[in-house]
Amino acid sequence: MRLSLTARLALLFAAATAGLLVVVAVVLGRAVEAHFDELDAHELAGRMTLIGNQLQRTGDPQALATLPRRLDDALVGFDTVAVLIRDAEGAEIYAFRPSNFDAAQRAGTALPAAGAAWTQDGRRYIGRESVFRLPAPDAAVAAGEVRVLVALDISHHLHFLETVRSRLWLGISLAAAAAALLGWVAARRGLAPLRRVTATACGLSADHLDRRLDERNAPSEVRELVEAFNGMLDRLQSSFRRLSDFSADIAHELRTPVSNLMTQTAVALSQVRSADEYREVLGSNLEEYERIARMVGDMLFLAQAENGRLPLPVETVTLADEARALAEFYEALADEGGVRISVHEAGEGVAVAGDRLMLRRALSNLLSNALRHTPAGGTVAIDVGHRGDEAVIAVRNAGKPIPAEELPRIFERFHRAGPGRRDRGEGAGLGLAITRSIVEAHGGRVEAASDAGETRFILHLPLARPRPARVAG
Repeated sequence: MRLSLTARLALLFAAATAGLLVVVAVVLGRAVEAHFDELDAHELAGRMTLIGNQLQRTGDPQALATLPRRLDDALVGFDTVAVLIRDAEGAEIYAFRPSNFDAAQRAGTALPAAGAAWTQDGRRYIGRESVFRLPAPDAAVAAGEVRVLVALDISHHLHFLETVRSRLWLGISLAAAAAALLGWVAARRGLAPLRRVTATACGLSADHLDRRLDERNAPSEVRELVEAFNGMLDRLQSSFRRLSDFSADIAHELRTPVSNLMTQTAVALSQVRSADEYREVLGSNLEEYERIARMVGDMLFLAQAENGRLPLPVETVTLADEARALAEFYEALADEGGVRISVHEAGEGVAVAGDRLMLRRALSNLLSNALRHTPAGGTVAIDVGHRGDEAVIAVRNAGKPIPAEELPRIFERFHRAGPGRRDRGEGAGLGLAITRSIVEAHGGRVEAASDAGETRFILHLPLARPRPARVAG
């Protein structure tokens, strides 16, 4: 089972809290244990000193005879102390609570010099053994020496330590549980922005791409995620809108030629016709097919350009040469409409790096568009120059101006500026969109301007090599 991020953070928080508390508990337990050891050692030494003082008062036989009574009196009130005194031969001469010693010690086994610890009847004891020399060498005690064993019951200290440890472990367990609960609450509140992101993502659909997350209340750690998520939604909404518009434009533009084909075919099939009449219908249908083919080709080109999939071979293209070649190509069409084409080059050898055919297509679209909208007797001028590191090529023509409100949309797909232009143009409204895509694919930009006397389309492209600043005329 995979734990949620909230549960993982809560467990991690609880584990960290428990770990810290365990360290603190161990340190405190060791300190308390050392303190009790020190207290017990002091008490044991104090009892041994007390007994030693009583032994030093045995300078005469009467004092030696009263030693047991004096020791009993001295040990009154010390409920945790036991004493065993033997002479040099091991004979017991005094015992106080001898049952606190184990059998070996009662039998005369000496304790180690550093002391010993043992358990007797379920209680814990520590003890020390010392040798004292009596002050009367001629007394009844052999060699004037005695062995004194003092035992101290430390069970109450151990019981206290066990109680403290049990309560510490209980406290650590409760603290860890509380830390887990608080960590879960904190993690859940802290991860609330992520849940809102998830809820928003779950609610997204083509009909709700306008939803956005509120960045104002998002914590700094999540704000970048919220901004990135909202940015992704912006891009998705924009792409979806373009795709939707593109589909609508395609359906709208294909409807007319398809409707024409269906109508012409239905009329042709309504009665028996001659071979010439069928040939005329097929010829008309072929024109519609060619129109559809051009439109499909242009749309595929735009789709590739917008997705950055256009092949872009790099070669040096001299713009003035391309302009003159196009002017010569369109010369017959211009003469038919009574229009003159002029090419002016402000600076020799203005060249850009890119694909020659694509750049020629971009310029051709502008030139053919200008020829369609230039009245008889007018001139279409192509100016080639450069400004700084940019090549500038402008196509100018006189004619009916483009309304100012139409200029921002002039490069959109299937857009035709004004009903008059729709009536006069034969294209599908893709030429300027293709021009913009080609120019942008070459790292340039295109702009348009129109006033009462002239319409201008200006292409800005990176120069193949830097040149001194000079503006196209």
